[in-house]
Amino acid sequence: MSEPRRSGEQAVLYRERLGPSLWLLVAAALCGPMAALVFTPVDATVALAVGAGVAALVVVLLVAASPVVEVGGDGMLRAGRARIEVRHLGDAQGFTGDEARRKRGVDLHPRAWHLIRGGIDPVVVIPLEDPDDPVPAWVISTRTPDRLIAAIDRARRGDAEPVTPRTPGRSVRRRPRGPAASGA
Repeated sequence: MSEPRRSGEQAVLYRERLGPSLWLLVAAALCGPMAALVFTPVDATVALAVGAGVAALVVVLLVAASPVVEVGGDGMLRAGRARIEVRHLGDAQGFTGDEARRKRGVDLHPRAWHLIRGGIDPVVVIPLEDPDDPVPAWVISTRTPDRLIAAIDRARRGDAEPVTPRTPGRSVRRRPRGPAASGA
């Protein structure tokens, strides 16, 4: 059941933070031992403290600086710092695997606006229908292309009911808890 919205608040139909992949976080954490090596001649305790601090700081900065893709009930698509009204967008298409690699690479239009993140394979290509805009399309990395496309379509229709957030590969159906759930 959704909570009543305060005046001035708009529903968020879709929101995804394009956080760094696990391998990138591990690679970033390796900055810690490198920093520790610099301070090893000074003192081993100082070196360990500096190394742990640098590793934590780099990982936190990578996560905090991750761009957000959001479709709002106000009819706006926000991808990182860019935003556009959904009425200017054409029919979005999602791509995975080899098709996604081509859309991010050889088939990427030179004037297309893109928000592409390594470690996130699927992309959504959204053509623009505004003749005054020099950008022909937006190319956005996303872990759930079908949900992003559905949210854009809902925003275009003016349907402000939010999409249920879900982790890829996990079911959104919840089992009731308590004695009724166990069959007793």
